[in-house]
Amino acid sequence: MTQPGEPVAPVVPVVTIDGPSGSGKGTVSRLLAARVGWHLLDSGALYRLVALAGQKAGLDPQDIDGHARLAQRMDVQFTAGPGGEERILLHGEDVSRALREEAAGAGASRVAVWPAVRSVLMARQHAAARPPGLIADGRDMGTVVFPQARLKIFLTASAAERAQRRYKQLKEKDSSVSLAALSRDIAERDRRDATRPVAPLVPAPDAIVLDSTALDAHAVTGEVWALGRARGLWGASPDAVDRA
Repeated sequence: MTQPGEPVAPVVPVVTIDGPSGSGKGTVSRLLAARVGWHLLDSGALYRLVALAGQKAGLDPQDIDGHARLAQRMDVQFTAGPGGEERILLHGEDVSRALREEAAGAGASRVAVWPAVRSVLMARQHAAARPPGLIADGRDMGTVVFPQARLKIFLTASAAERAQRRYKQLKEKDSSVSLAALSRDIAERDRRDATRPVAPLVPAPDAIVLDSTALDAHAVTGEVWALGRARGLWGASPDAVDRA
């Protein structure tokens, strides 16, 4: 019998993909979810949304209770754009682009350590585990949110490579972006996320660590797909392979 506070095993199969910013976990998670036909949880987007909602509401950046109240009543929709790209709506407004900016990432790292916010978002994340299965992308999916996940991946890459990836992404939107500044930001976020007292960014003891430094997203997705197939999480139908 489950004791109070004891993690409950997901009713549906869950695959967690954790890792630091720029490791490619978001892209791999989207590719894998599309390939196997499972639901996708972008947990980082939820924390970014809380930070962004606080900014839009004019909250003090350190107003914990105010951000927790916003997290509870946020109207969020995850949809796809005309080209299949991810679209995230906050109270009906498309905030997809704003959520991918460095300021939103820094805000997410800040609010993610607040237990009041985490408890509200935990319920939202658990609710995402629906049949036929869930691919959960984040920083503590395998350690805190879904500790009983059937497969746990911790995706990493060198700090230099992760900074270069973010630089290429942001350069298309902002010509003033600085690689040196991004490198400093990533190093600071790594330090903060790894040392925070609440849910630090570390691999789960039973996670499989994959280094994506020299691999593209499709290659990493193929490796994770093979690991899931070996555990009987999905079949090997030609349709599934073709969707990669």
